[in-house]
Amino acid sequence: MASSGSLWQEIPVVRNSTVLLSMTHEDQKLQEVKFELIVSEASYLRSLNIAVDHFQLSTSLRATLSNQEHQWLFSRLQDVRDVSATFLSDLEENFENNIFSFQVCDVVLNHAPDFRRVYLPYVTNQTYQERTFQSLMNSNSNFREVLEKLESDPVCQRLSLKSFLILPFQRITRLKLLLQNILKRTQPGSSEEAEATKAHHALEQLIRDCNNNVQSMRRTEELIYLSQKIEFECKIFPLISQSRWLVKSGELTALEFSASPGLRRKLNTRPVHLHLFNDCLLLSRPRESEKLRWISALAMPREELDLLECYNSPQVQCLRAYKPRENDELALEKADVVMVTQQSSDGWLEGVRLSDGERGWFPVQQVEFISNPEVRAQNLKEAHRVKTAKLQLVEQQA
Repeated sequence: MASSGSLWQEIPVVRNSTVLLSMTHEDQKLQEVKFELIVSEASYLRSLNIAVDHFQLSTSLRATLSNQEHQWLFSRLQDVRDVSATFLSDLEENFENNIFSFQVCDVVLNHAPDFRRVYLPYVTNQTYQERTFQSLMNSNSNFREVLEKLESDPVCQRLSLKSFLILPFQRITRLKLLLQNILKRTQPGSSEEAEATKAHHALEQLIRDCNNNVQSMRRTEELIYLSQKIEFECKIFPLISQSRWLVKSGELTALEFSASPGLRRKLNTRPVHLHLFNDCLLLSRPRESEKLRWISALAMPREELDLLECYNSPQVQCLRAYKPRENDELALEKADVVMVTQQSSDGWLEGVRLSDGERGWFPVQQVEFISNPEVRAQNLKEAHRVKTAKLQLVEQQA
């Protein structure tokens, strides 16, 4: 197998052959850089196998994730692995058919449509993948514990899951650079130069499209996030548009003069947020919820609530899952029950999730209020019972 060695000239059949002596130095260097592409693909595939078999298909890790989290975290990783396996198989077949003048650029070109089919959606998903991973690390202790155990396995060679997940981003760039090295060493005007040029161009176009998709996705995400934070007082402005993106945003202080008859003019100040887009400038004032969230964040740590004393507190049930965008927000899954501790006038609630006691803010649109007092009382009883059982278990293990 071509992937078993590190250098082309170190392969016994090459090293011991008289053919090597008849080759020019440049021809030998060309074979070396082509062989490097095959060897590096084999190494890449081994890592993809670990990413898929050890992490993505892990039942213990899967149990800590929702379906959506698992999808965002691993995206099309199995498809990427399968394409790499087929690609490597064809490369090695070419190599074994003619060890002294094997071709790789035509194989790359033949597989370019498959690369586009799997890499484009995988790389485009990067924003969701990064956000999901960070959210899980911050708020899902079960995920952290299982992940730490998986990463400690010798098969990972001290590499983290995140290192494996970014491999496809790195590989398409590395593949383009390898093709570039091959192109530099091909004979001008040769058919191999033409194949290398086409293959390099195909990879270059794929990388450009991947970067454009990632940029477009992030720009849209910024607009969606901003539209959730801004409430228009007059005619609704269609903020989200595929042709619009945020250039810069920040807070300035507005100066206003006021005066009454016979009195000196008075200088007043107020904060104003400016959002500069590619096609317009938007001015906004802080929402009430921003003020309340700052107060909550700066407040002293609150004592743990006695759930059985909270029968008058409102409760809500989650209708649609919600993924936090800021550290003080609460992740919600469908059917989660949350006891509301604070409500703003602009559509945000602060509450405590009854299943685990986690506290945070979330949009009111994601939930519905539980109006039945008997249901609320039953929810508190069940949460108190589970909490008590957990405390007893901890005491027994101490």
